[in-house]
Amino acid sequence: MTHAMLKGSNVPLEATTVRAVLRWTTGQGVPDVDASALLLGPDGRVRSDEDFVFYNQPRHPSGKVWRLGKKRVAEGLTDTIQTDLSGVESDVSQILLVASADGVAFDRVRSLRILLYDAAVAEGEPLAHFDVKPETGEETALICGELYRRGEGWKFRALGEGYSNGLKGLATDFGISVDEAEAAESAGGDGTSAAARTAPEVSRPLPPEQPTAVVPQQSAQPAYGYPQQQEPAATQPAYGYPHPAADTGYGYPQSAPPTAQSGYGYPPPIPVPSAPDPDFRLPPQGPQFIGR
Repeated sequence: MTHAMLKGSNVPLEATTVRAVLRWTTGQGVPDVDASALLLGPDGRVRSDEDFVFYNQPRHPSGKVWRLGKKRVAEGLTDTIQTDLSGVESDVSQILLVASADGVAFDRVRSLRILLYDAAVAEGEPLAHFDVKPETGEETALICGELYRRGEGWKFRALGEGYSNGLKGLATDFGISVDEAEAAESAGGDGTSAAARTAPEVSRPLPPEQPTAVVPQQSAQPAYGYPQQQEPAATQPAYGYPHPAADTGYGYPQSAPPTAQSGYGYPPPIPVPSAPDPDFRLPPQGPQFIGR
């Protein structure tokens, strides 16, 4: 059963580990919200600066209170603080659950709600929820609720108390020592939020590549005052006729084709004269050739 709580009401907690979830609706002009926690002693103040759990110190030295970080859900964004109540040191009497907006007034934060879950039950229904509404609209930090001891157990109380001087003013009211240098460092030196400081840079697309201009090559210029020499044009044969063969030098016969060479290391063959044909006869001669 989920308890819908009003400001100032309280509810006992049977869970030993609780998850306090801050949830708000995003939109144009809506600031980012950070969850933090302050562990207070019986005197209502922190024992040391280590009792402040926030974005620059996300885990308490005891390991019993820590931030789970932001998450996007269907209803908007969440930031979560988880606490192991069974292991919290005995001299811690209450734990404040705080929301801050880094100098931006909470009248611009829409539908801010704190929900308490039993961390041991996966996908379980919330134990309680409280709609946090600023009283003046100028608050820049809000104590949404507190976990406090009652006898041997713990309870949750809905508060909704605001501070107009931000998380720094709220923390110093409970004993945190924050000087100007630390405040500037925690705010990034320029007032930017922790989420803005840790947001990855968006790479810009490179401009389209421009085509390289082609410079036409210029022919060599002749010396000043002299005409440019022209390359002799090749003589073209008449259409339909083959190219003329190259002539030899004037008055000289063409060189004979080279004779066949003998094999390497052997003398050239000696021509053998052919034997006369014994059957050879001269043809009959006319009377003018017969011996007189």
